[in-house]
Order: sequence, then C-alpha cells, then structure tokens
Amino acid sequence: MCMFCAAIPTTAAVGVVLDSKQRESRQKKGLPPQRLRPFAVLTALFLLILAFGSAVFHSKFPELS
Repeated sequence: MCMFCAAIPTTAAVGVVLDSKQRESRQKKGLPPQRLRPFAVLTALFLLILAFGSAVFHSKFPELS
C-alpha cells in the first residue's frame, strides 16, 4: 500500500475525531453549532489532495502498486 493510500483513512479518522471534539466542546459551553466547521472543511481538503496524489502516484508508478 502506498503512502497516499495509507494516509487517507488515517486523515479521515483524525478529522472526524477533531470535529467531534470541537462540536462537543461548543455544546458543553452552550454555544450554538457552527455553520462552517473548520475541521470538517480541512479534512475534506486534505482528503482531496491525498486522493489526487494517490491517482498521480499510481498512474506514474503502476509497478509499485
């Protein structure tokens, strides 16, 4: 498994945990939920970058897959 393919589930898991902790923290403080959740947006951005990197890597080096 390439480094990109291994990093995708790890990044997704870390992003979900961070987003969950932030939402829980805001809820405990009595604040309303955020419309734009920064950890969810950053996680999605990183996942797109990793998916693109994986596609490029697998197309350039198919013998390593």
